[in-house]
Amino acid sequence: MPNIKISDLNTKAPKLLEKYKIKKETSKLAKKIQVQVSKMYAEKKYSLLVVLQGMDSSGKDGVSREVFSEVSPTMVSAYSFKKPSDIEFAHDFLWRVHKQTPEKGEVKLFVRSHYEDVLIQRVHSWIDEDRVDMRINAINAFEELLEKDNNTVVMKFFLNLSKEKQKEKLLERIENPDKNYKHNDGDWNERKLWDKYMDAYENMLNKSKIPWIPVPADQRWYRNYFVAKSVLEKLESLNLEFPALQEKPNIDIENA
Repeated sequence: MPNIKISDLNTKAPKLLEKYKIKKETSKLAKKIQVQVSKMYAEKKYSLLVVLQGMDSSGKDGVSREVFSEVSPTMVSAYSFKKPSDIEFAHDFLWRVHKQTPEKGEVKLFVRSHYEDVLIQRVHSWIDEDRVDMRINAINAFEELLEKDNNTVVMKFFLNLSKEKQKEKLLERIENPDKNYKHNDGDWNERKLWDKYMDAYENMLNKSKIPWIPVPADQRWYRNYFVAKSVLEKLESLNLEFPALQEKPNIDIENA
């Protein structure tokens, strides 16, 4: 597997794509995803874990909202890993993660994930490089357990946002009253560490056994389409089916 350099990855949609056509296609993809997830929910053979990682304002919430917009809330849910509680700090870093994984038939979205513990902690030097490597090895084993022992399909999306676009989005949170609630002074402090974060993300991308899917994230309409297309292709590859009755029901239908 070639070494991934984030500076070589696209952040924008290919030229000549028409925004309105792509948005229309994304709506169609969302409907098709709903059908596939319904089959998975009925079959109870597989589950799907979607991991969304990216810098602040890269669109993790937007992706989760748009891609699974047609899916019933009984079949899909999202969880965001924030600062650990005292109880969580008292356990190993994956203790709080395992109980959030999806059961068979379900879709679970990690809007920020277990990778926070090898990103923000590495950037701020709260753990050393040996601890980072140990945790990445543990994550690889954890995800392998999910896939091979529980038929959990793990899809990991790196939302690749440019530094210029991030500044634009963070400013929008200040200047647009409807988005003031999203503003956090801490996001601007983390932005000062951009280069360190890119190093941490590259380390994560290159040491992961289950490959990450880099997503151009500067344009939300293309970002959502890209993720939806990837998810649908994966679900369709599972050949999901609604289970058929194994035997004729013992019911007197005519006199019911």
